[in-house]
Amino acid sequence: MKKPLVALVGRPNVGKSALYNRLVGERQAVVSDVPGTTRDRLIGETEWNGATFKVVDTGGIEVYQPKEASQPVSPLEEGSELFVPQIRAQAMLAIEEADVIVMVVDAIQGITAADQEVADILHRSHKPVLVAANKADNVKRHDDAFEFYGLGLGEVFAVSALHGIGTGDLLDAVVAALPYESPEDYDAEDDSIKIAIVGRPNVGKSSLLNKLIGQDRVIVSDIAGTTRDAVDMQVTWEGIPITLIDTAGIRRRGRVEQGIEQYSVIRAQKAVERADVVLLVIDAQDGITQQDAHIAGMIQDEYKSAVIVINKWDAIEKDTNTMNAFMEDIRRDLAFLPFVPVVFISALTGQRIHSVLETAIRVQEERLTRIPTSELNRIVREAMLRHAPQTKQPRPLKIFVAQQVRVDPPTFLFHINDTSLLHFTYERYLENQIRRVYPFTGTPIRLSFRARERRKREK
Repeated sequence: MKKPLVALVGRPNVGKSALYNRLVGERQAVVSDVPGTTRDRLIGETEWNGATFKVVDTGGIEVYQPKEASQPVSPLEEGSELFVPQIRAQAMLAIEEADVIVMVVDAIQGITAADQEVADILHRSHKPVLVAANKADNVKRHDDAFEFYGLGLGEVFAVSALHGIGTGDLLDAVVAALPYESPEDYDAEDDSIKIAIVGRPNVGKSSLLNKLIGQDRVIVSDIAGTTRDAVDMQVTWEGIPITLIDTAGIRRRGRVEQGIEQYSVIRAQKAVERADVVLLVIDAQDGITQQDAHIAGMIQDEYKSAVIVINKWDAIEKDTNTMNAFMEDIRRDLAFLPFVPVVFISALTGQRIHSVLETAIRVQEERLTRIPTSELNRIVREAMLRHAPQTKQPRPLKIFVAQQVRVDPPTFLFHINDTSLLHFTYERYLENQIRRVYPFTGTPIRLSFRARERRKREK
């Protein structure tokens, strides 16, 4: 049985993202005083009184249609007027999927016409609704909060997301309203494969996510910077549970604007840290850029498995050699990732979309491969016979035994006589010899070298 879902909804700028961060216990959602900061649904998990449930943050529900506006010229528009219909649609989907709804209102401003409109929407949902009167951080605001009973919804709780005031009482009521009776009804610990979708702005990451799950889960726009939070989505592919993580576009550090964009990039980097496999999306029309290489380096630094996804392949004029030429560019410009597979797709038309998850699952399986110790030592012995280590010192390098000490990522420990005798080129050679037999497709491997105790040599 799925874990229950609690949706935080309300008009813009009432503190939904701040309350979301408070409930899940970490700063996942970008918080700003600018209305319209949150655009997509952001889902986290929390536990209270033995009950585990999911919390979804949503964009503010606007009750008016924006005036015609020209597209923003800045790389990341902080106001979200152009996205009002999509933001509203995302919030409505969250309401439809939720088991319990928490309507967040502003205790300072009191009931507004926009609050009334949102309340009318929630009345029609026929879902359990609680009202969180946020920003009630003093006695007067706490007392004023009870005017929100006038909305005709559920119980009203005066809270301060900033200071944590009243959130315990709110959570007690949320747990009481959940449709499941005991923690045993909930799913076991999440064992899904985490796949993060990263890349520069406007390369088609959100389009790819929507195509993979078969619905418009996140807002798609030609405006760079549309996605701000790292958005999780659970899917099942051939019986395998997967968590897809859409992220904000990662721009060059010197071009990252202070404020919302800066925090969005940080969250994209954290998404890479918690992923098992990373899909690096590259725009086929732009080719391999310096920033693509920078992001690839970030993935390598975290020792994450990866798949290079060349998107918008449908927009490229092709001949019989086009794909081979592009592959040569990839292997030249991303020479430090020769083991990473490449797929050519179009998120717009769906061309080769099936190959993305298929390849990512194969890469994850490779990441979890374990080589038996006897087999590993056979590979190392044969490698040393083919090419003995060279050294200017009188003593030769000796490898006594090798063993794989962990997976995820695959890590190998070599017991040698003296680490000063090891040259990095021979370390690279040993890695290549291991990959000849066990490719570890898409996955970096770690080699660690430890000197035997000098005591034995001294004897």
